[in-house]
Amino acid sequence: MTIDTKDLLNSILTSLARIDYVKPEDLPNIDLYMDQVTTFMDQQLSTSKRYEEDKILTKTMINNYAKNNLLPPPLKKKYSKEHVLLLIFIYYFKSILSISDIQEILGPITEKYFGSQDDFNLEEIYNEVFRLEKAEVSYLQKDIAKKFQISQTTFDMLEGKDQQEMQMFALICMLSFDVYIKKQLIEKFIDARKAAGKIEKATVGKGRTEKAGTKAQKGTSRRGEKSAESGK
Repeated sequence: MTIDTKDLLNSILTSLARIDYVKPEDLPNIDLYMDQVTTFMDQQLSTSKRYEEDKILTKTMINNYAKNNLLPPPLKKKYSKEHVLLLIFIYYFKSILSISDIQEILGPITEKYFGSQDDFNLEEIYNEVFRLEKAEVSYLQKDIAKKFQISQTTFDMLEGKDQQEMQMFALICMLSFDVYIKKQLIEKFIDARKAAGKIEKATVGKGRTEKAGTKAQKGTSRRGEKSAESGK
């Protein structure tokens, strides 16, 4: 059976416009038990499944995230709206990043904003990112369409089904390389921030050591002065 690449592409581009997001207004305003959390995520992101039997989130996943310090512990076995927001971020990150990289990204945000009583909190962060992602869909549609047009100019030495198969392979390679480059870029950002954090900690630690050393020297000097006075 011959695949109509153009029809397939049009179908994919159309589906991008209907891609599932957990809209800010759909977030639960009450705390949920674990079963309710997994059900909520499955309902909200069902169209992002590759296969019908796939699970968006399971109890085991949630427990693993908690063990890896990606998710703060629930209160009386109930998960807040902020827990759900973190799980949404983890869901998107985990397809391209390692657990340690996700920790580096979410750790500082969770520490600073989880449970915050200020106006700027995790929900505000999610709303802002959600707005950006909605705007990104249109750009992605144009970018994929452009890559498709380029792929259709390749393998002129072939004809018919052979050419079609290789042109699809070219498109897959272009899309894969795009993902690869962006993943490399994300990892470099993470590593740069991690290195900056180590330098900052080392600087703070050095400052504390120097202060302690100065205090110790002053204490020794004072003791020496008192001993000298006693000797007189």
